[in-house]
Amino acid sequence: MGYSWVTPDEEPKNGVVNQNSEAMTWALQKKPYKGYVPWLVAVVVILVWWLISALHWVSSTALPSPGSVFHDFISVATIGYSGVPLLTSTLYSLGRITAGFLAAVVVGIPLGFWMASSDWVFLAIDPLLQFLRPIPPLAYIPVMIVWFGIGETSKVILIFFCTIPIIIISAMSGVKSAQETRIRAAQCLGANKRQLFRYVILPSALPEIFTGMRVGIGIAWTCLVAAEMIAASKGLGWMIEAAGNELQIGVVFVGIVIIGLLGYGMELVIRRIEHRVTPWKGKA
Repeated sequence: MGYSWVTPDEEPKNGVVNQNSEAMTWALQKKPYKGYVPWLVAVVVILVWWLISALHWVSSTALPSPGSVFHDFISVATIGYSGVPLLTSTLYSLGRITAGFLAAVVVGIPLGFWMASSDWVFLAIDPLLQFLRPIPPLAYIPVMIVWFGIGETSKVILIFFCTIPIIIISAMSGVKSAQETRIRAAQCLGANKRQLFRYVILPSALPEIFTGMRVGIGIAWTCLVAAEMIAASKGLGWMIEAAGNELQIGVVFVGIVIIGLLGYGMELVIRRIEHRVTPWKGKA
């Protein structure tokens, strides 16, 4: 796959590789400190947060201490908020965002491929896509409630509707990023359209598609929280809105932290899939 464990300055002479040099280069490329940096940043953020609250630079009503937020987390996790357990709200939010985001991926990727391969399809869909893309999610919510009610359908469709443009654009951009020389080389070797798509166009498009998915998951969470704040009786967005109206800022922070952790977790899942599916990315 093109891996090299020695730098150009350390190229072996007569094909002989020094074992110590190879082991040292391997250790440097592994970069073990990468696993500690995120935890170190988290500790620093919590310490700064604690210091600000301990010195009363900000009112405790506006910025509760980390200990107070942790206490509220234990309370919400064991007792619930307004009769709704924290686990229930979390599962509702995860179910909604998973359904809407996966639907956008399943529909958006083929549609992006189709737009990239047909001028007529592109000219028909792109103006509508560019017209709808800048509209914020809050503008769609009243329409979704009128059309689909306040149940789960409206929230899933809102996530789908707001996420699919970025998926379509990333898929279309990925197809167009395929190098012309590779396409011509495959055609010269006798590749048919199916083989050309499978072995040249799709591998070239996958990095762009995964980038679009990583951006889209953030948009999906924004849409979800906006929808739950307005029309929901369960979910993390609903909990944040209800707690904010009652000035229970600690519970608001609990919801914010959980959403951040879940979003980061989904981002890591997409990264892991990307590394598995596109091991050549960044090594070509």
